[in-house]
Amino acid sequence: MTENVILVDTQDSPVGQMEKMEAHLKGELHRALSVLIFNSRGEILLQQRAFSKYHSPGLWSNTCCSHPRPGEDSLQAASRRLSEEMGFSVPISNSFEFVYKAHFENGLIEHEYDHVFFGTYDGVPLINPEEAHDFKWISPSELMDEMRSKPADFTVWFRIIIGKMVGRFPELFS
Repeated sequence: MTENVILVDTQDSPVGQMEKMEAHLKGELHRALSVLIFNSRGEILLQQRAFSKYHSPGLWSNTCCSHPRPGEDSLQAASRRLSEEMGFSVPISNSFEFVYKAHFENGLIEHEYDHVFFGTYDGVPLINPEEAHDFKWISPSELMDEMRSKPADFTVWFRIIIGKMVGRFPELFS
């Protein structure tokens, strides 16, 4: 099945669509989403990406991430992907957006306008092994220590998200 992404300009206005792998080969700016789930103790739910992923396999990342489908808004897509990847549904809300561009060793380029969503959950995820190899809950301070000591263990976009969160939500990291 062909999966298309929504191409956008730097203001997140749609300008077309393109097959997902073609967009990543050409480095076209497209809409993406990232979800971070917190528990009542303030810990963040991380997923270790499946080793079969087309880039960043086995790296630790935010709770889930993906791309909205054409005709699907980012909140709908984030809710859908949270259920598909981590096996649960909770209310989530858009917290911030950012644009980034990263080149990978396999020649792919992530150039994304990323919508970041937050939610709360105290259960145990039922991970989809096609998407995630493992999961863990981690405190923000432990996460910062791990990111400082082993940055290559984490996805590029997740490191950017955490950096932006430290500046925007310092109370989460105190």
